[in-house]
Amino acid sequence: MTENTPWSRFGGDIGPWWSHALFYQVYPRSFYDSNGDGLGDLDGVIAKLDYLEALGVDAIWLNPVMVSPMADNGYDVADPRDVDPMFGGIGALDRLTEAAHAAGIKVTMDLVPNHTSSAHPWFQAALAASPGSDQRERYIFRDGTGPGGLHPPNNWVSIFGGPAWTRVVEADGNPGQWYLHLFDAEQPDLNWDNPEVFDDLEKTLRFWLERGIDGFRIDVAHGMAKPPGLPDMEHIKAEVLLADMDDDPRFNNDGVHDIHRQIRGVFDDYDNAVAIGEVWVYDNEQFSQYVRADELHLAFNFRLLRAEFDATDIRHAIENSLAAAHLVDATPSWTLANHDVDREPTRYGGGAVGLDRAKAMTLAMLALPGAVFIYNGEELGLPNVDLPDEALRDPVWERSGHTRRGRDASRVPVPWEGDAPPFGFSDSSDTWLPLPEDWATLTVEKQDGDPASTLTFYRRAIELRRDRAEFDGPTIEWLDSPADTLAFRNSGGLVCVLNTGADAIALPDDEVLLSSAELVGGKLPPNAAAWLV
Repeated sequence: MTENTPWSRFGGDIGPWWSHALFYQVYPRSFYDSNGDGLGDLDGVIAKLDYLEALGVDAIWLNPVMVSPMADNGYDVADPRDVDPMFGGIGALDRLTEAAHAAGIKVTMDLVPNHTSSAHPWFQAALAASPGSDQRERYIFRDGTGPGGLHPPNNWVSIFGGPAWTRVVEADGNPGQWYLHLFDAEQPDLNWDNPEVFDDLEKTLRFWLERGIDGFRIDVAHGMAKPPGLPDMEHIKAEVLLADMDDDPRFNNDGVHDIHRQIRGVFDDYDNAVAIGEVWVYDNEQFSQYVRADELHLAFNFRLLRAEFDATDIRHAIENSLAAAHLVDATPSWTLANHDVDREPTRYGGGAVGLDRAKAMTLAMLALPGAVFIYNGEELGLPNVDLPDEALRDPVWERSGHTRRGRDASRVPVPWEGDAPPFGFSDSSDTWLPLPEDWATLTVEKQDGDPASTLTFYRRAIELRRDRAEFDGPTIEWLDSPADTLAFRNSGGLVCVLNTGADAIALPDDEVLLSSAELVGGKLPPNAAAWLV
């Protein structure tokens, strides 16, 4: 077993590189298009590495680029040990890894262990095989209920809408068994009780780690293990990302921890590699189990993302996130956005107020101990986009019977330059999702060098977090502050004050290092935050 190399700053040891890293989530199809086909690709990420280096990121997290039919934008993997040609093939990923490492930036990838694509050779073999065969035992096939197996095996629903079961036609042409898919029908769930499944995942992990990848974000890390007997849901609910799921049998079953211990056993053979779980679990004790010393290195705690722009709610989210990590002496992690949720300016009220609040929350997040994840375009203040129905690509739109619009609104490509769409994202005007005309003021070109821009604000905040010793404290202390505000001191000495109220507030008698909005008469205005030393 090897140990992670400590990441030393100011002559001190603050743990492995990932324990204080700023990860930048690249949604590849929306980042930059290098070949003019309207879709972002890995050579596009290489072309913009100087931008990421100037922003100050420590690591990239790439959404799925593995071979896929793209029923769910790459989360339906047909070949986990190759890169889809639409992103430039495996050679492009090798070039990106080499170039990023030369720039001092780590590269992590998405890993999708809960399910495969229905186009995966394993699933195609399962469809061709008979019930009870070894091929079907790699997935979750069951006989139906009712006369002739007419009804699904249980009442589970898909996260994307509709039933979580699809019936197959057997070789004799008759309706046969049903297979489980917690997401789209083209994403059949794997049977993690079958040792073949982990054996294959281990091959995938070692393939990429030996190729120089620095770690993985593990998709649906709380979902691989299914409960014995697959009991019915007591409360039928599809959308679970932002909902509490204490009584949901589809997720957070005890067996998932044995799977993560197996995964960790592979990671322990590689210096500095990091395993990061997508864990939509909110009970502190249950969440902490995912980041025990023999399981994941990091896990997304989404409490801060879920919090309303309210001082009490935000403090509650911070306290519980820290408490969950400290239960097992793990590293906390923080995020306000990703490809599955509304962008912060929209979520916090929209318009100028929403952007002000998003910037204030960013300062609060960056002042906290641990690892931080930001989502491409967050640093530009991008809001959601109100897309026309015909532009929607997320399978949620169709599976929900057009009752849920899905996640496309937060996945619109990054605007780089120019005064009209596609704003330098692509040479083609036919981009995979359309960019809105009113993003002309939000481009990197317009914001670069503007001292009042959101991009400049992010660059400065990230620079301070990286370079100043005050950010190295592993704990925080809450300070007294007026109603509708919160204030805390990092054990490194940094003070953060956040004003969610309606009135400007006086600040402590310290030096203001950075504020998210201009002070008014020395006071912090509403919807703003400040750092002090």
